Amino acid sequence: MTKVDRTEGPWTLVHCWTHARRRFVKRLEKDGSPIAEEALRQIAELYAIEKTVRGAAPDVRLAIRRQLSAPIVAAFRPWLEAQLSRIPKSSKLAEDIRYTLARWPGLTRFLEDGRLELDTNPVENQIRKIALTRKNALFAGHEVGTENWAMLASLIANCKMSDVDPVRYLAETLRALLDGHPKSRIDELMPWNFAPASSLAA
Repeated sequence: MTKVDRTEGPWTLVHCWTHARRRFVKRLEKDGSPIAEEALRQIAELYAIEKTVRGAAPDVRLAIRRQLSAPIVAAFRPWLEAQLSRIPKSSKLAEDIRYTLARWPGLTRFLEDGRLELDTNPVENQIRKIALTRKNALFAGHEVGTENWAMLASLIANCKMSDVDPVRYLAETLRALLDGHPKSRIDELMPWNFAPASSLAA
């Protein structure tokens, strides 16, 4: 999916620290593994740093991540590799470590872009609000209908995240398209480029 040809370039895959963390939580609960416990401690340090920059501008988040999070990440990988060499290759813990290492480029992407989150929790929280429609989408009637529904749901979720009124956004965007808004400037019609609903209310 990340190799699909696009004029903007290929998609960049970002992996979720929560999914990696969950494996070590399970290993600690089931086996009482001190290695899993130490892995969780190091991951917790990353989340503690994220808590201090939550809501800050992307450039601020990126600067603090590079200063505080990057050294933790840089030390964590060789530590995981060292633990992997000391435990049975067929163990569940080894499987969990290999899972984490195999996704390292995606897990460390947050150190390159301040807009990215450590995990997919914000996205999953948005999806949870429309979970009921997952079954309704089975009756979309056609694959294209389902894709259109997914795009519409994504636009509405982005409106909410950008504090933009979805009804106003859709009305103004459709009007702009009907009036011949050029395809080359389609980015101007993205939800994050609209005035927030709160500013309109003021």
